[in-house]
Amino acid sequence: MLIVLVALSVLSILGVVVILRRAGGGKFPWIQFYTKGKESGFNFKELNLLRRIAVENRLDNPTSLFWSIKQLDRSIKGVIVRFRAQGTEHDASHAQLISKLFDFRKRVEFDLPRYKLGLKSTRKLPNRQRLTITLPGIGTYKSQIVENLRRYMAISYPEGPVLPPDFTWKNQKLNVYFWRVDDAGYVFETKVLEDFREQDYPILHIAHSDSLIRSQKRKSIREEVNKAAKVFPLSSIDGAGEEIENRPGLRSRLLDISEDGAAVLVGGRAKVGLPVKVQFTLADEPLAMIGVVKGISYKQSKNQSILHIQAERVSPRTKNKILSYVYNLFDERGKNGSRRRG
Repeated sequence: MLIVLVALSVLSILGVVVILRRAGGGKFPWIQFYTKGKESGFNFKELNLLRRIAVENRLDNPTSLFWSIKQLDRSIKGVIVRFRAQGTEHDASHAQLISKLFDFRKRVEFDLPRYKLGLKSTRKLPNRQRLTITLPGIGTYKSQIVENLRRYMAISYPEGPVLPPDFTWKNQKLNVYFWRVDDAGYVFETKVLEDFREQDYPILHIAHSDSLIRSQKRKSIREEVNKAAKVFPLSSIDGAGEEIENRPGLRSRLLDISEDGAAVLVGGRAKVGLPVKVQFTLADEPLAMIGVVKGISYKQSKNQSILHIQAERVSPRTKNKILSYVYNLFDERGKNGSRRRG
């Protein structure tokens, strides 16, 4: 009987050793890793894969996967490379796992202080910050900051609806909206201090505001693109898919992209609410996005419109391809990439 008990004890110890080895070795913090992983929303099967990736990448602190963007990018890339080698990258379960990893990465990034603290004053706005100005009772105008000084901001002369010949901006009260890169949208009220319409380069001086209202917090990371694209107007979103079209489409330019939308430059005017399919190429792979035009910026001088498209029903495969490009996992945009925009 004693011999049996000893044998069982030895087998139990060997079993624990095997588990520790499979979990990455005796030094792998598997208890903390699995506990933190479960808290982050991953199931046991997914955590087994993440654990293997952590071991293969020789992470000094495997639990950093749950808070370090750098380690997350490195590991997501490792997962994709593994699935590509197996030819299973686009299998439903694997595509869903990659999508879930990207969702978690986004959550980690948006927990960073720069996304949470916000802006309190216009005094910290950069030159060339684009502004949307509403003149109550008249209309909406576009402008940008020319120079941000201690006592006021100098902004370019607003472009928009035609004003009466004797109109002056001086002393007008304005509502101003702007989108801050890597942050959110803001609204503030201000007053025009001076109107320098007669100068060679007309500008306005407007008062600073220390009462900014933060709204429309960003829901995704957006990346500038500047690639050729095609736009296909649709009769309805219903029934539309991501199949690649071989028929001619409206020639356009993809200006930026995210998992939930895009900005596209087209000739002529367009209508808000128009359902469309946008077709483009990222990392030498053709992709299509179905969506609805939620906003339009029309440039009358060039007869061009920028369509701001909200995506609908993006498949995990398309989402993963877009986010691989946005996060530059495989250096598709070069080592440095470009600046992300909100």
